[in-house]
Order: sequence, then C-alpha cells, then structure tokens
Amino acid sequence: MKFNKLVTSCLLAAAPAMANADVLGFAVGAGVWNETPEGGIRKITETTDVSVKDDLFWTEESQGYLFATLEHPVPLLPNVRLNYLKLDHTGSGTPQGGFDFDGIPFSGNVANEFSIEQTDLLLYYEVLDNVVSLDLGLNVRLLDISYSIADDNVPSNTTSGSVSAPVPMLYGLIGGTPWPGVLISAEGSFISYSGSTFSDFNAKIAYTTDFFVGFEAGYRTQTIELDDVDDTTANLDFKGPFIGAYLKF
Repeated sequence: MKFNKLVTSCLLAAAPAMANADVLGFAVGAGVWNETPEGGIRKITETTDVSVKDDLFWTEESQGYLFATLEHPVPLLPNVRLNYLKLDHTGSGTPQGGFDFDGIPFSGNVANEFSIEQTDLLLYYEVLDNVVSLDLGLNVRLLDISYSIADDNVPSNTTSGSVSAPVPMLYGLIGGTPWPGVLISAEGSFISYSGSTFSDFNAKIAYTTDFFVGFEAGYRTQTIELDDVDDTTANLDFKGPFIGAYLKF
C-alpha cells in the first residue's frame, strides 16, 4: 500500500481558498489520554490475529500528548498545527493455547513491548470562526510502530521489527461557542485506502481564560487498520477520556 500517492490528491481536496484567522495566534499545550486498547495484529504469513488483550496482555494506559498551533491572517496559506502522541504498551503472561507471530511459536510466558509513535502535521483553513467554528484541511501523520516479543521459556523464540508509513488524512473540526472563551467541538482525521483505514476522532470542551491559560477535556477514539503494510495486518482500537492544558496567545 502506497500512501504517498494520496498526498497530492488530498492536498488538492483540502486547499481551496478559505478564511484564516483575523490576527496572528499561537498556542502550545500538553495533556494525558487514558486509553484502553482492543484488537489484534498478525503477520500476513499467519491466519489468526494475536489479541492485544488475551495474548499480549495489554491494559489501560495513560499516554501523554503534545501540540502546538499557529494561526495567521495571510490569505491562501493554511494554518499549521503539530501533534505528537506515543502509545507505549507492554505485557507479560502465558496466553491460553499460545500463538504464532512472524513464523515463531509463543506458548510460555510471553513478554512484549510495542510503541506506536505518531507525529501529525495539520494544514487547515478556518471556514468559519465566530459563534460557529469550522476547520477543514489535511493531516499528514508519520506513523512508526516498533515491537519486540519474547518467550521466556524458550529464549531463542524472540522477534522484533517495525512498521512505518506516512499517512495523509482528511481533517475537520466543527464546534460552537455558547459562552465567551468556551468551545465545544468534534474533531477528526480519516482515510481509508486499499483495505487499510486510519481514523482519529475526539469530542471535547475547551475553556480559555483571560490570562492566556486554557483547559480541555473530552473523549478520544483512534483506529489503526493495516492490510499488508510491511507484511503486517492489524485491527487496533484505542479509546478513552483525556484532559489537557495549554497557553494561547
């Protein structure tokens, strides 16, 4: 699957001349996402998914996220937002019946580490920016998945590897401001191509004080479906509440 081929077409779909901010604005923030993992992963040589809960023993984790946004009044040029998120999961246990992964059988005490690193570059336009907010644009995600799995009972049964891909997604946000400083919004990025699907949605409420400090809280869901990407097939879901704070100038 070649996501690079989608970049040009997505840019054309997201780049009509739309309104930007009336003044220059900058925001930087961080938060914590308390996410619960579900789903499975396998190599294309295997026929059965490895369950992240029952075989890899992943549990609910708190993951940190960072973001920075630059909005400007320059016509035609998009606003810019950078997001960073790293989902780290580890597990250890004895899977009932065992499983095969990367051509290696695992049946004893299985220890594993997975890291799903995501760096997002969002380019968007503010279609509406008053009582109703509407942003449209493109999210180019650099996705890096690395893993290691080891069978403590058979030291030679170990495997590690990585999956990397640039993922261009269509991006949108719609929201409303019922009171000054308050924004209630739904935001999402999505792409489906050649059997693989990536989505990242959240609903949140944000409040910016008169002292440049803001707070946000909401619920986020993320899906990663891979269809033969670097010989890997996966159907992973992460969902849960988040809370964060930011400075906005």
